[in-house]
Amino acid sequence: MVSQTGSAVAKLVGRSSRIELGIIRSWWSDPLDYRWLIRTFQARGALGMMRGIVVTVGLTLAVTTSLNLYSSSGSEGWARAVTVFNTGMAVAGSAAWAFGPWPSERLSLALMATLDVLITCGCLAESSRVFGAFSLMQLVAPGAYIAMFHGPRVLALHAGWSLLSVLVLAALVLRAPGGDVALATSVVLTVAAVTIILMPALQFCYWILRMDALTDPLTGLLNRRGLDYYASSWFGPGAHLPICLMTIDLDRFKSVNDTYGHSAGDRALVRVAESLRATAPPGAVVARSGGEEFVVLARLGNDAAVAEAQRLCRAIKSHCGPVTASIGVACTGALPAHLRDLMCSSDTAMYRAKQLGGNRVFTATTTA
Repeated sequence: MVSQTGSAVAKLVGRSSRIELGIIRSWWSDPLDYRWLIRTFQARGALGMMRGIVVTVGLTLAVTTSLNLYSSSGSEGWARAVTVFNTGMAVAGSAAWAFGPWPSERLSLALMATLDVLITCGCLAESSRVFGAFSLMQLVAPGAYIAMFHGPRVLALHAGWSLLSVLVLAALVLRAPGGDVALATSVVLTVAAVTIILMPALQFCYWILRMDALTDPLTGLLNRRGLDYYASSWFGPGAHLPICLMTIDLDRFKSVNDTYGHSAGDRALVRVAESLRATAPPGAVVARSGGEEFVVLARLGNDAAVAEAQRLCRAIKSHCGPVTASIGVACTGALPAHLRDLMCSSDTAMYRAKQLGGNRVFTATTTA
């Protein structure tokens, strides 16, 4: 009995560990759409506040750096020149962020990389090695920005730079007259805890909350907001064509709800979601767009999209009875369409499939 209990506990722990590793892998590989994030802040009227926060932090760094110029133990010679340069860059950067357009993704990355380097150089220029090492706490500023606007991989690069910086400063503390090993160790642990451990932890929590907001709680698929988020990078200049959209509406779903109750309807929706997740084309975006309607976005031409839609139709009939599916298919033409254009065309095609009796695929005219 004890052996069986121990085996059950071990299986439960192993399953929990696999789930946690899966979540971490998903977080690490999830692409954060910078443009979508900026548009969302702008649509919610929050981009101005974010701009104000960035400018305030930049000016605070400028004031903090400039105070060293008036300190009795401040830097001299080349180190003073570094301090003056860093102060000027902080003021210039704050002004550009305050009065210029919000930077593109590449420019944003370049600015954060530059800020990392300037902060480290400024800390190396401090006459007091201990103060210089603890001043690396300023790396929290670019770390917080990266955690908000860029993905975990960029944040990992920032954490690596922070670790390298604090190790170099700790080595200089040890080389100073009366170098204290305990003090150097304290510096490394303190700065590492704030700049290397705290920021990824906060970014992971932010990702969990963001994914929760983008996910349908019943089926685990993306919701309409999640579809907009993941599809936003598929369209516009440089889009990889062709792109197809399949709108899937369940037949006889209302009768299932009316006859067996809403819990049976929920179970039917979950089975459909599992079927779509298992049979959708590789790399496709699968979402529940509302009610008993689902969407599959894939990089397929018209013929391949129709074949995939027919396969999905058969899979739903086989595994999700008594409901079946009416599927409308719309594909891009020679030019990339907008998501709303494809959805409009595929919706029209889906309703035509329903009018023809359901459990079938209907194709829209090519979307230009």
